[in-house]
Amino acid sequence: MQNKVGEISQVIPSIAPGTRCERVDRIFKENPTLHGVAVTENDYPIALIMRVRFYQRIGTLYGYTLYMERPVQLIMDPDPLVVDYDCPITEVSKLAMGRDKEKLYDDVVVTCGGQLYGAVSVRDLLLHFAEIQAETASFMNPLTGLPGNVSISEWLKGALGQEHYSVLYFDLDNFKAYNDTYGFKEGDRLLQWTADLIKNGMGPTGGLVGHIGGDDFIVVLDHHHYGDSCRSVLRAFDETIRGFYSEAHFMRQSVLAENRSGKMEEIPLVSLSVAVVTNRFRSFNLIEEIAAEAASLKKRCKLHKGSCLIDDSHLEPRAYV
Repeated sequence: MQNKVGEISQVIPSIAPGTRCERVDRIFKENPTLHGVAVTENDYPIALIMRVRFYQRIGTLYGYTLYMERPVQLIMDPDPLVVDYDCPITEVSKLAMGRDKEKLYDDVVVTCGGQLYGAVSVRDLLLHFAEIQAETASFMNPLTGLPGNVSISEWLKGALGQEHYSVLYFDLDNFKAYNDTYGFKEGDRLLQWTADLIKNGMGPTGGLVGHIGGDDFIVVLDHHHYGDSCRSVLRAFDETIRGFYSEAHFMRQSVLAENRSGKMEEIPLVSLSVAVVTNRFRSFNLIEEIAAEAASLKKRCKLHKGSCLIDDSHLEPRAYV
């Protein structure tokens, strides 16, 4: 997938500011599909002449006589949108569509190394922007908007080659009972809220935050400094989870729902657990090994009532407070 605007730019003719309009007319007639011509000084684009606007001026009653023998400085646009080759297509698209209405469909001029490289039409720009958006969406979890398993696998493979890394598995305990009691709509709202808590809490650590699926989330760090941020996320979860329950359920600290055996019982409120795998004490060769270690740690965490954090130092599960 092409992501840089320079990768989709096309070569366009360039002329000097003193060039007569008659020359521009000839260029356009010799290149019927050409949208625009760049005006350069020392190979840098200082202006743009778009075909449509050129002929609007030339095509007036006295336009041909008035302009054809005179320099293009009289009709050129001295303030075109100029971007560097490496500028992302998504960013250029926003800049292009934020222009004044009369210039909305003008070409975007592209430079490389401080010199004219080419230009991109708005049509090509938006087509590639749509492709990028579609591809990006295919990697995102549709509910939370967080990167999904394709991205997560790439992150984990990358982590294996780093000197330091921590992989944090966040899991909502007793979520099924909440879903059964309050319905899927409220369950989705709880998942989205949890995703935001993790993203806002772990983002400042430089963590890559993803949604594995269901009620499982992951954060991948290139260091081992996760403790304070994790505890902050857990604390925020416990302080605000009350808003997802009725007063009666919250006061009882449980809901009556089916357990995994199909029998009705009082099941505790949803809590948030974090199992942390690092390479502090052992090394891993495969991402499957990291997942297996995390599964083992999560079993220990589920033995602890309420939200908890457990890491791979193999200590007993501990509350975060």
